[in-house]
Amino acid sequence: MVLCTFCETSNEFKINVINALISFGNYIKREDEYNAILNKLKNQFIEKYESIGPSGTSGLNNYERFRTLGTGSFGRVILVKKKSSENYYAMKILSKQQLVKTKQVEHTLNEKKILMSIHYPFIINMDDCYKDNSYIYFIMPFINGGEMFTHLRRVGRFDEPLAKFYGAQVVLALEFLHHCNIVYRDLKPENILIDFKGYIKVADLGFCKIINGRTWTLCGTPEYIAPEIILSKGYGFAVDWWSFGVLCFEMCAGYPPFTSSDPMKIYEKIVACKYRLIPSFSGDLRDLIMNLLQLDLTRRCGNLKNGPIDIKKHKWFNSVSYSKIYMRVMPAPFVPNVKTQSDASNFEKYDETSLSVSSFPIYEDEFADF
Repeated sequence: MVLCTFCETSNEFKINVINALISFGNYIKREDEYNAILNKLKNQFIEKYESIGPSGTSGLNNYERFRTLGTGSFGRVILVKKKSSENYYAMKILSKQQLVKTKQVEHTLNEKKILMSIHYPFIINMDDCYKDNSYIYFIMPFINGGEMFTHLRRVGRFDEPLAKFYGAQVVLALEFLHHCNIVYRDLKPENILIDFKGYIKVADLGFCKIINGRTWTLCGTPEYIAPEIILSKGYGFAVDWWSFGVLCFEMCAGYPPFTSSDPMKIYEKIVACKYRLIPSFSGDLRDLIMNLLQLDLTRRCGNLKNGPIDIKKHKWFNSVSYSKIYMRVMPAPFVPNVKTQSDASNFEKYDETSLSVSSFPIYEDEFADF
C-alpha cells in the first residue's frame, strides 16, 4: 500500500514522545534504559488505543482530491490536500460493502485504532478517520518517495549497505510492535514506503493483531508466510522474523527465496525450507538469513532468549548505528527523486474512477464503532 507518517495530536503528547525519543537515542550504550523507554512508548500506545472512539461523518469536504496512488481489493488510496493548509495526505478509501462481504470489519476497526495510536519513526500512523454512507476514509500524511517494491524492481536488487540501512529500520519497527504485543504478519517490499529523506515507513497494518500468546488466523502473502502459519500450529511474534528473513533475501537477490506460480507449491517449499542462497551474498548475510529462515522456533533468530537483540548485534549489522538511524541523522544511501511535497511521480499511474456514495446509510450497525 501507499501511505503515511506522524499524526497530529496534543502538544503535551508530542513533547512526551520527543523526550522519549531523545533518551532512546542512547539505548545501545545503556541497555538498562532501553526497556524503560519502550515501556513508556507502549503505555502511550495503550492509553491512546483504548480511548479511540467512533469516526466523524463530516470533514471530507475539507480535502481536495488529486490522483490515485494505489488500488486494492477494498478500495484505493488517493493523493489529497487539506484546503486550509499546504499539507498533502494519502486518503485510503475502504468500501463498507467489500469489508462486510470479506468479513474484515473487525480487522479494519483494529487497524484504525492501531494507526491512530502508534507514534514511531518507522511505522505509519493516521491523522484522522471519516465515514459516510458507503465508505471508510483513513487520512495519512503522504510519503512521496514511493514503495520499496517499485525501487527494488527498477534496480533489480539492492547492494548490502542499502539493504542493511532498510533492514535496521525494519528490525526496530518490528521490535516496537512486538513490545506492544502486536504481531504484524504482512512484511514485504510493497508494504514499505520510502520518504523524501530515504528513510522507511512500514505500512498497511491491516493484518496487525494484538496477541497474548498465540493466534491461529491464516493470513499474509504466500511468499512471506511462516511455516507455522501454513501448518495451523498456532503462532506468535516469531512469524515476523521469518518474514524479515525473506525480506533480507529479496532485497539483496531481487526475488524472494520461495517462489512459484502455484501458491500450493510455494507453501510446500516453505514448510520444507527449500531455497538456494545466491553466490553474491556475503558470508554474514548468508548466516543471518539461515538463522531467520529456521523451521525450528527454538533456533530462529529473533525468537531466542535475547529476542531482537540477537538480530541487531548480528555481524551483518556491525556497521549499523541504531541510535543514529533511530534519530534519522545517518545519511541514507539512497534518496528518492522528489521535487515537491505533492510530487507523486514515484507511484504508478492508475485509471481514475469516481466514488458512488449511497444516498442512505448502509451497514450502519456493522460500522457503528467506526
